Amino acid sequence: MDERARTLLKTLVERYIADGQPVGSRTLSKASGLELSPATIRNVMADLEELGLIASPHTSAGRVPTPRGYRLFVDTMLTARALDLSDLSQSPADVASVRDQLQAADQPQRVIAQAAQVLSSLSHFVGVVTAPKRTSVFHHIEFLRLGEKRVLVILVAPDGDVQNRVIITARDYSPSELVETSNFLNAHYCGLGLDEVRERLRGEIDTLRGEIAQLMQAAVQAGTEMAERSEQVVVSGERNLLGVQDFGHDMGSLRKMFDLFEQKTELMRLLENSSRADGVRIYIGGESGVVPYEELSVVSSPYEVDGQLVGTLAVIGPTRMAYDRMIQLVDVTARLVGNALSGPR
Repeated sequence: MDERARTLLKTLVERYIADGQPVGSRTLSKASGLELSPATIRNVMADLEELGLIASPHTSAGRVPTPRGYRLFVDTMLTARALDLSDLSQSPADVASVRDQLQAADQPQRVIAQAAQVLSSLSHFVGVVTAPKRTSVFHHIEFLRLGEKRVLVILVAPDGDVQNRVIITARDYSPSELVETSNFLNAHYCGLGLDEVRERLRGEIDTLRGEIAQLMQAAVQAGTEMAERSEQVVVSGERNLLGVQDFGHDMGSLRKMFDLFEQKTELMRLLENSSRADGVRIYIGGESGVVPYEELSVVSSPYEVDGQLVGTLAVIGPTRMAYDRMIQLVDVTARLVGNALSGPR
């Protein structure tokens, strides 16, 4: 394309993102700043349509971008400034709010849940975050008697994350027995992985009092199940898509989309692919091979904890989104999540 066509395409995409209405030649003539006749603009638009970059809805004489047009716009015509986290005075007010909300979360799982909610509320679309794989190492364990043969197991991970699980025991335990067992576990097994604790218990079970051994085995099994079943993908704001005019009435596609958010397996595959990207990655329309909707885009970024890539977060919304703002939002949230999860908590 020549520079004239590029300017008109850029103007058309920007106007359509802002207004949500097909863009006609008269609007382009005024908005582009080019001194071109309406006839010339119509000819250029015909060429852009032939290239598959714009399309004409049946009900309007104006044009709208296609996924291919958005792709070219994002790749070659868009600039998004990275924010300096060390000085947020020149940043939008909501960025400081994101930082404060994430820092206020006192456990890793709450940081992840808060990040998904922040992405959703600031984008007005869907926020998705993959959680770091839960460690199976415990830093501290406690038992709390809830009733006859019902005990609450409280496991604290080294990163401060707390998991609770109710177990049913073969017999009733007194509070003093529960304290004795937790003290023994904390003194002899703190800092070990649950698999290692299980192996050591097999070798030491004959030397332990029967009730202590049984209770510890039940606690290790509960901790292992919690690690295996922990939620790996947190999704927030799915209902926001019901209000998007581009596809809010297509119930078949909406059903597929909500199935995607509910099952989460395909989302994990998409975000795992994104985790290999260097910085922000954008999927437009059907490019991801996962999101079952041509009118949806995904803006994603991996995040690091203590220098290691451990997860990915994303905004999922309509192709008609303000990509520059979404790129900035996803990028800064990824860095703030990494900061909130790194180092001592």
